[in-house]
Amino acid sequence: MRAYIIRRLLLTIPTMLIVTILVFLTVRLIPGDVIDLMLQGHASKMASGTEYELTAADLRHEMGLDEPIHIQYVRWMGRVLQGDLGRSLWTNIPVTDEIRRRLPVSAELGILGIVIALIIALPVGVYSAIRQDTGGDYLARSFAIACIALPSFWLGTMVMVFPSVWWQWSPAMQYVSFIENPLANLGQFMIPALILGMALSGTTMRMTRTMMLEVLRQDYIRTAWSKGLTERVVIMKHALKNALIPVTTIVGMNLPVVIGGAVVLEQIFNLPGVGRLALDVINDRDYTVLSGINLFMATFVLGINLVVDITYAFLDPRVHYK
Repeated sequence: MRAYIIRRLLLTIPTMLIVTILVFLTVRLIPGDVIDLMLQGHASKMASGTEYELTAADLRHEMGLDEPIHIQYVRWMGRVLQGDLGRSLWTNIPVTDEIRRRLPVSAELGILGIVIALIIALPVGVYSAIRQDTGGDYLARSFAIACIALPSFWLGTMVMVFPSVWWQWSPAMQYVSFIENPLANLGQFMIPALILGMALSGTTMRMTRTMMLEVLRQDYIRTAWSKGLTERVVIMKHALKNALIPVTTIVGMNLPVVIGGAVVLEQIFNLPGVGRLALDVINDRDYTVLSGINLFMATFVLGINLVVDITYAFLDPRVHYK
């Protein structure tokens, strides 16, 4: 196990190098120029007589954007290797501080979404498998397809619009931290977390059903039935644990979906998380902050995939990493 973890960590080095190159270059392909936006804001201040004249060349030189792109990348990577993601081009606030301040909001939404997805997907998937081709099975499969087909941004918009039109009610839009008021905080997060959980539960539900059907046809399950074990013991103790191995993979692969869904839902429900920060800096063309957010998210996904692979050995003792 230790040798496998070391090999996986070493393999992440070239992967992260490619990720840093893509992150650094992609954000600079966004249409528009941060210098032009800054000059527009500066011109309005000059009109009020509070600022002296600046040129585009001055700003580019001050921010180091007038240097060749490979020099900018090397300088940025040097800071990243020291744990410094740079500073915002607009506010000069360290990127790590911005991410650290907003991360608890995104983490709470993501964790609640995943928990809700598992609460929905695992029981429904197991029930659908053990009651194959019954009315309940067809209903569960239809529900799974609906969860996959309905986009989270549409559901979030409908939740915001129709209740306010029909019943003059809308979700709370003023963020309340968990420390200040736990009940108000959970109430504010429950609707977006439920929408995110439904979006995640569809694929997990279908995978759980498929793997349970495959496991239930195995010889050792027939042996368990022949010994007179109850359905609950056969399903929960013998079948479900082995069926969860591919399901674990699906949960790990859904993390980018969690991140993408959180970006949209944070904007719709006015949650000050990392996803909303990403949308704000895209509008401002703040290359440094956006590069830091993308690098943080990519590192997080790679780390979770490693954890998922290691989890296999705990779910199935037959799995050995050699």
